[in-house]
Amino acid sequence: MAWAPDRLPENVPGDLFVDATCIDCDTCRQIAPHVFARSRRGLSFVQEQPASDRERRRATMALVACPTGSIGSTSRAGVAQAVLSFPERVKANVYYCGFTSSHSFGAASYLIVSPDGNVLVDSPRANEPLMRKVAELGGVSTMLLTHGDDVADHQRWHERFGCRRVLHEKDLDDRTRLVEERLVGNEERVLRRDLIAIPVPGHTAGSTAFLYNHEFLFTGDHLWWSNSYGRLHASRDVCWHSWPAQLTSLLRLLDYRFSWVLPGHGRRYRAESSALMRLELARAIEVLHPTGGPR
Repeated sequence: MAWAPDRLPENVPGDLFVDATCIDCDTCRQIAPHVFARSRRGLSFVQEQPASDRERRRATMALVACPTGSIGSTSRAGVAQAVLSFPERVKANVYYCGFTSSHSFGAASYLIVSPDGNVLVDSPRANEPLMRKVAELGGVSTMLLTHGDDVADHQRWHERFGCRRVLHEKDLDDRTRLVEERLVGNEERVLRRDLIAIPVPGHTAGSTAFLYNHEFLFTGDHLWWSNSYGRLHASRDVCWHSWPAQLTSLLRLLDYRFSWVLPGHGRRYRAESSALMRLELARAIEVLHPTGGPR
């Protein structure tokens, strides 16, 4: 947990605080936006101490989810209960895992609970209480890795549940050379009746989006909602492979039907319909095109 003598000066007085080890991953601000904010220095801080039981619960969930243990509580009130709050339901049988890892810079991971076998999308921290909760929900049969940046503790999850791991061959490295299934090329792959792998090179050479049930698109670091821009967004600044390829990959997504974008980094976004999501995606592509708009 965070160290009180190193608490950031921006924190308001009170029980909760953020210390100088913050890496600006945005996890706490997504989970408890009324409590945490981003400073001008680009670090999270406590802007308001929790004013209700719900705010306290959300804040302590952010505390346990923080990848670097940068959030502290002098009382530790509610922390034990917060540990048991994950995975947290997003909608229906799709859950947010919390317990982000510093090895993936705090990237989000998700669990799909399904009679066809549970699916973990990217890797959370190998936290024992989380692993026990996932086991109670049926374990993990498949782990989908959107790209090489967000693999975190994938090996420990594999050892615990024996799950088949899926990753594009262009993102293989020493950490992932033992994955069980390697995607090849840029053609979509139907992994099972409700799950499609869509290669979207750009952020990395092997970036892949996974479409579940024609409703949920897990995008890794390819596409997310930006509160700053008020739209779907992709960033040239964090494109490690090819920005032109990423723009082409964004265009490709127009061919698919989905109403949720669930990214690794950045904010989730839900549209009222797949048609409205397509309009939002088209609007983002128009702005991101090299001939104009912020890039």
